[in-house]
Amino acid sequence: MTIDFAVPLAPEIARNVTAALEEDLGVGDLTASLIDANRRSRATVISREPGVLCGCDWFDECVRRLDPQARIIWQAADGERIAANQTLCDIEANARALLSAERSALNFLQLLSAVASKARRYADAIDGTRAQVVDTRKTLPGLRIAQKYAVRCGGGGNHRLALWDAILIKENHIHAAGGIAPALAAARRIAEQAGERCRFIQIEVESLDELDTALAAGATMILLDNFSLDTMREAVRRNAGRAVLEASGNVSLETIRAIAEIGVDRISIGALSKDVKALDLSMRFVD
Repeated sequence: MTIDFAVPLAPEIARNVTAALEEDLGVGDLTASLIDANRRSRATVISREPGVLCGCDWFDECVRRLDPQARIIWQAADGERIAANQTLCDIEANARALLSAERSALNFLQLLSAVASKARRYADAIDGTRAQVVDTRKTLPGLRIAQKYAVRCGGGGNHRLALWDAILIKENHIHAAGGIAPALAAARRIAEQAGERCRFIQIEVESLDELDTALAAGATMILLDNFSLDTMREAVRRNAGRAVLEASGNVSLETIRAIAEIGVDRISIGALSKDVKALDLSMRFVD
């Protein structure tokens, strides 16, 4: 499965794996030294619960950094739904290398699969509406790109990747800039200077009056912060398709369908990447 993503992943994977292996191995794996240095072994990775697979390339990089000749054959791909007790891949590698890489490789696979699985649950919950689930910048430090890729694998979309690729004007920015209209005017100047690097300008509003002010100032993308369903419904009516509307705040699996059916374009959810429980996966040696 091909997952559309905004930035090259290879440099991020290399950086993530370097940090993970340095953190875990340090000057050497003492326990793996129990094993004959020349022994080669086979192993499988198995899912213990259903979900969406993500992180295969991170897993591969961990293993092949320690054994470039390792053979890894995947039975599923990033973005695919997986079942409990499903064999995900077969591995043949140097036993010491595989044991040393195991924890880091599984950490990536379990975390990213958890993010993808959560994104899939939210995306499925609003299937058939116009709305799209998107992530936020509430990611684990150092794993921003990996987690945003995982959201894509789960059927969600990405908000801005970071502070450098889009403008999101929030309450404190508005206050410091002297109001909604001055903030938007300044943002347009900055976006013009940034050129293609700035993908969009979005402004956050906390009331219908602020929405009206933003629309009058020419806003084309507006974030509705913690609006009630009734207020959000009125916001959609007043907007009348002029700006892209995004709902944010207190979104759960129980509430997201009702929000989507109001007619907003996007629903951002920090929990996609912030509040995740690792998917239960395990590696077992078979010889």
